[in-house]
Amino acid sequence: GSSPSRVERDAVPRGAGSGTVSVSIPGLSDSMAAGKGDKSGTSAVLQNERLRFIVCFLGVFVCYFYYGILQETITRGEYGHGEKKESFRFAQTLVFIQCIINAIFARILIQFFEGSRADHTKSWLYGLCSLSYLGAMVSSNSALQYVNYPTQVLGKSCKPIPVMILGVTILRKRYPMAKYLCVLLIVSGVALFLYKPNKGGASTDEHLFGFGEILLLLSLTMDGLTGVFQDHMRTRFQTSAYHMMLNINLWSTLVLGLVVLWTGEIWEFLSFTERHSSIFYNILLFGLTSALGQTFIFMTVVSFGPLTCSIITTTRKFFTILGSVLLFGNVITSMQWVGTLLVFLGLGLDSKFGKTPRKPTH
Repeated sequence: GSSPSRVERDAVPRGAGSGTVSVSIPGLSDSMAAGKGDKSGTSAVLQNERLRFIVCFLGVFVCYFYYGILQETITRGEYGHGEKKESFRFAQTLVFIQCIINAIFARILIQFFEGSRADHTKSWLYGLCSLSYLGAMVSSNSALQYVNYPTQVLGKSCKPIPVMILGVTILRKRYPMAKYLCVLLIVSGVALFLYKPNKGGASTDEHLFGFGEILLLLSLTMDGLTGVFQDHMRTRFQTSAYHMMLNINLWSTLVLGLVVLWTGEIWEFLSFTERHSSIFYNILLFGLTSALGQTFIFMTVVSFGPLTCSIITTTRKFFTILGSVLLFGNVITSMQWVGTLLVFLGLGLDSKFGKTPRKPTH
């Protein structure tokens, strides 16, 4: 629990901006030890890491693809008929339910995969992380009441920027120049793909910087802080993915539970579900896809770091939009094709030049 010495800190490569960290993974440490100075051993380690990266990427992509559809269906849907039409306005209660399901899911995962492994991470650190995590989720869901879904996706796609800025300013991390350029390419590609100038029927109000955009900025800032807290936990305490997921969601459940009781939102929500009981099915699926997706998110954070995680989630958003274009037969403009090329270029360059070799820490 003591602070790492200067020697220990300096043992971590300066270029750890790719988010890599020395994490004890069964089978991997042994193969690394056996593979010192051995090309076949190094190759086995690289294959192991690539496989883990592919599993994390696909897990995040599939779960959050459906999660995004459900989020828009719940928060932007209209309930009832005629003059009795209502909109969903219970962002805090939705996140509260989501956190309960996430915590239950994480507890089951710890039971099966962690066993009796002790967690030495400080409780107050989990508490701080849960506040920034909650701030990001609630403000992001609330923003959907003021902006359309593509705008929300575009705003959240800029997540690597605050993660990198806060990593540099607070954690004093140094990222390779290639990493900066790759993040810039990916974010620019997503921005170009989602940008639709002079969209027919759009009111001028949509282009003004309003409350929805302020909520997205708040969400981005909170995302960046969450990344900083998670980075600190995994480097200082070697916090496991599932313990991180469990404790952050338990703290979040406690905080939000008090908030929704204090404001009375929980009772309004229950009254709303009585009138529109069909929403329960979507909320349950929303919670389950969130729990599964978050499992892969935390696995990615612990194994590859919050910056790599944010790049994966940004890319997932790009493919979510691309999938909707292909599924619904929308026309892809030349600007969107440029955005597509930029995203693939950024990913390719990142896999080639954006990472720094790992060094074992003691």
